[in-house]
Amino acid sequence: MALLSEWPSDRLPLTAEQREHALEATNRAFANAVRNLQVDLGLEELFRKIYVPTACWVLENKPADTPLVVGINGAQGAGKARLFNLLEVVLSEGFGLRVAHLSIDDLYLTRGAREELAQQVHPMLLTRGVPGTHDVDLGLKLLSELKSAKDGQVTRIPAFDKSTDERFSEESWHEYFGAVDVIVFDGWCVGARPQPEAMLLTPVNELEAQEDPDCSWRRYVNQQLAGPYQQLFRQIDLLICLQIPDMQVVYDWRAQQEIKLEERAALLSEVRKPSDPLRIMSSAEIRRFIAHYERLTRWMLEEIPQRADLTFELNHNHKITQIHLRD
Repeated sequence: MALLSEWPSDRLPLTAEQREHALEATNRAFANAVRNLQVDLGLEELFRKIYVPTACWVLENKPADTPLVVGINGAQGAGKARLFNLLEVVLSEGFGLRVAHLSIDDLYLTRGAREELAQQVHPMLLTRGVPGTHDVDLGLKLLSELKSAKDGQVTRIPAFDKSTDERFSEESWHEYFGAVDVIVFDGWCVGARPQPEAMLLTPVNELEAQEDPDCSWRRYVNQQLAGPYQQLFRQIDLLICLQIPDMQVVYDWRAQQEIKLEERAALLSEVRKPSDPLRIMSSAEIRRFIAHYERLTRWMLEEIPQRADLTFELNHNHKITQIHLRD
């Protein structure tokens, strides 16, 4: 597997010995998986040149006495969960750190709450995803609980079932046990800043032109982003950006996600009957769904790489083509 980019050689974090120790521990953790698959995935090269240095950079920036909050920003399908999983392995196996995960998707409002927003503010707020459709107070509470968690303490993190467009019942929530060293907080709009008012006036797609002609939805979303969401994003110590090549890949990658979601829902239905009807989207529904995200996605592509602490530029095949560290 040929790498298209690697960590800048003049900015390698920690010592060569520490990086090598983390690499060896990570390779041991993945050894069984590689043997079972019976294929050379090029994992060692990926870890050595990209993911181990990234984890070392996280560790290098961690205060001695408090948990570090790492934000990961990336459009739908960019690979946020994969990046978290790889960082978790390196940080835990290589350095013995305790790593917790919170996704902004975990904070989606229930469908009932969004139906109420749709009636009281704007019908487009029924669709989950944009600022205004998350429980920001819950996010602040969870980050506070994770930061202050002690050994033996249980932190319960909500989960959202995208196949039914509804939050899971509490008995299905995730549980994190004990104290935390690193909290990874990811999401498509994590770290985003509001747009200038003048940018809201021109629709970016047909959905906005037809269903938000007076800009009221756009203004509400932007006001939410400027207010409560900035309080949430100020909890982030380091911001990583997964920079996609263009808007079209969001549609392509989201379609791939929907296929996987349908496959997962089919497996789950064999062991439990869903309490709500499945809401797997067609191609046309995916395009409409993504149209809600397009404005902010385009704005983030323009704005976030300029100030993110670390940016991975991706190509159409999800491969990293450039790595940028903020000075």
